[in-house]
Amino acid sequence: MATLKDISVELGLSVATVSRALNGFPEVGAKTRSRVQDAAARLGYRPNRSAQRLATGRSGVVGMIVKLRADMSADQTFFDVLTTLTAELAARDLDLVLSVDQGDDPVAPYARMLERDLLDGFVLNAPATGDPRPGFLMARGVPFVMHGQADPAPGYAFFGIDNTAVSVDSVGLLASLGHARIALINGEPRFAFAAEREAGFRAAMTAEARAVPAAFIADGPPTESTGYTLALSWLSGRAGPRPTAILCATTPVAAGVLRAARDLGLSVPRDLSVVAHDDALPNIRPAHFNPALTVTHAPLRDACAPLAEMLIDHLNGAPAARLQTVKRAGLIVRASTGPVPKGEEHPWQIP
Repeated sequence: MATLKDISVELGLSVATVSRALNGFPEVGAKTRSRVQDAAARLGYRPNRSAQRLATGRSGVVGMIVKLRADMSADQTFFDVLTTLTAELAARDLDLVLSVDQGDDPVAPYARMLERDLLDGFVLNAPATGDPRPGFLMARGVPFVMHGQADPAPGYAFFGIDNTAVSVDSVGLLASLGHARIALINGEPRFAFAAEREAGFRAAMTAEARAVPAAFIADGPPTESTGYTLALSWLSGRAGPRPTAILCATTPVAAGVLRAARDLGLSVPRDLSVVAHDDALPNIRPAHFNPALTVTHAPLRDACAPLAEMLIDHLNGAPAARLQTVKRAGLIVRASTGPVPKGEEHPWQIP
């Protein structure tokens, strides 16, 4: 295995310069750092973590604490995002330590891990409304990045999608097709993204002069069962006029809506239009639904590389204000959306 001295001889640099370049010291120029990193990779150099921590005060290890449901299989995104994030961090010479939290205090597991003095920082996921974790870590000067945001104007590093726009774009499409009775099956209300999407839905419906009956906004776990149960109630007509379009928080929810429509003898999109948000879950292909599903599209795994890069920059001293990114999801129109059924044009408009 190559040593720092081997790299220094290879490049004609001092051992101290090589060490500083590999450990991210700012006084080493970008060109020199790149040369050293290339040589280290070519020669098969692997840092000694104990020596690295003595030199830099860093362990090269970051943490992620997740709260899982009792049935881990219910969260179809978890393992996909975890493996992708681990790979992205490893490519930047950071190791990820995972801890599972099933307690009631959101900050307790972070306090416990900080007491052990093992980690350089954290990746936070699943931000909740009023999430106490960012404030806890910022008060202690601990670097972290969040996947998504828990606050409208956060003071921390984050990467996420514009969840308000997810609803605005979906309602805009449906309104352009003449739909007015649009229902929303939202995510679980404890998550910040769900509050953003409901706010976007209400604002877009108002902008399109559409009324929003209270019964036409519901929430629940992101499962096919949730979509099926809620859609069956709405589409049966037992509770009043049925929606002509349903906006779904996830593609599994949309699968349940489509199944309910089929069981009631309704045709999509002739009788009902369906739109969902697509996180690109493993083994779920909205383009292969029957009919192919119209979606707002933002793969969760696409956040992993930016999160890893942001965390590196934050550890190297970049201020949080420069490490905040919001992406707008794409809109892919497929066969599950069509014109409002004849005779249903523009009811429930706001006067």
